[in-house]
Amino acid sequence: MDFELSEEQIMFRDQIRNFAETEIAPLVDEAEEKEVTPLQLFPMMGKLGYLGITYAEKYGGAEVDKITECILIEELNKVCAGIAGVVSTTHSGLGTRAINDYGTEEQKQRFLVPAIKGEKIAAFALTEADAGSDAIALRTRAVKDGDDYIINGSKMFISNGTFCDFVPVACYTTDPKEVKKRGQGISLIVVEKGMPGFSATKLKKSGNRSHETAQLYFEDVRVPKENLIGEEGKGLAQILTTLKSGRISYGARATGMAQAAYDLAFKYAHEREQFGKQIAKFQINTVKLVDMAMHIDIMRIMTYRAAWMYSEGMNCMKEACMLKIYATEKVQELMLLALDLHGGYGYMREYAIERLWRDAKMLNLTEGTTPINYMAAARELGI
Repeated sequence: MDFELSEEQIMFRDQIRNFAETEIAPLVDEAEEKEVTPLQLFPMMGKLGYLGITYAEKYGGAEVDKITECILIEELNKVCAGIAGVVSTTHSGLGTRAINDYGTEEQKQRFLVPAIKGEKIAAFALTEADAGSDAIALRTRAVKDGDDYIINGSKMFISNGTFCDFVPVACYTTDPKEVKKRGQGISLIVVEKGMPGFSATKLKKSGNRSHETAQLYFEDVRVPKENLIGEEGKGLAQILTTLKSGRISYGARATGMAQAAYDLAFKYAHEREQFGKQIAKFQINTVKLVDMAMHIDIMRIMTYRAAWMYSEGMNCMKEACMLKIYATEKVQELMLLALDLHGGYGYMREYAIERLWRDAKMLNLTEGTTPINYMAAARELGI
């Protein structure tokens, strides 16, 4: 087994790291304070080829493997988890994955190509107020009316929902009472900005404040049948495929945030002196730093392994779920260690560790909660 990154991957890592530090970092404080997403990053990143990098070159992507995408996600999350979630996890992942994997050529030209260029922004609408972990209990309906679908319902906690140009919406195209098995009859239909009856309300969050999140409303939204992704009623499989890729990405998100927390804690512990010596030299703090470094290494290796399996076309649902569990739970512990090392200063908003600590909590709540991922892993293990 080769644990070394390729020369191309190292070059790419250095490039995206430099971009994140020079172009994104200066925007973070204002974006977090005003709770707005810096949308100017989309065309900028599109022009540089940093959006949808796993997609085919003929659509504008770089056609790289999942490991390379995880490198990008880790570097972005080291600088700002909120902005990283906007451009990589949601736009380049959830919002476009099903179109890339199941969409028609016309849909790819209309949605995927401009998304990769940063000309259109994507979201993904699955969760509802009463259908979170039990996603297939969703109530949003799409009823056929000639050559159109009429969509009614609402969605909750939708990233990019306030400004997206298009959003694949999970809805029942078959009356749930008529299906024989739960989850049958779900479809993904792309709703576009400006369609009458489609609206959004911005939500306020504790963390990831630069990542705008919304509740979406669909009131008799008329959508042409050409916006149906794949085969009608087969949306559940599309959703599961999308989530599998996303759970691996969350390993990279957690790794990036944990690495940023470690870097801050390491620097502070070597600058801060108490009782005549650096606090890093006190054994209890030395143990904390080593513990953080050790678990970050494990998180990164687990992420790369799952990403490699995904790129090889192997069944990696078990590994994706286990990675999501381990990485997003462990990052909670590591954030507390980093916060402890900062003492009272760590609780102050002037210090970046406070934002990282708040942002990290979202990771084990979204893309499948920890209990849901335990259940999914158990299924894969035959338990």
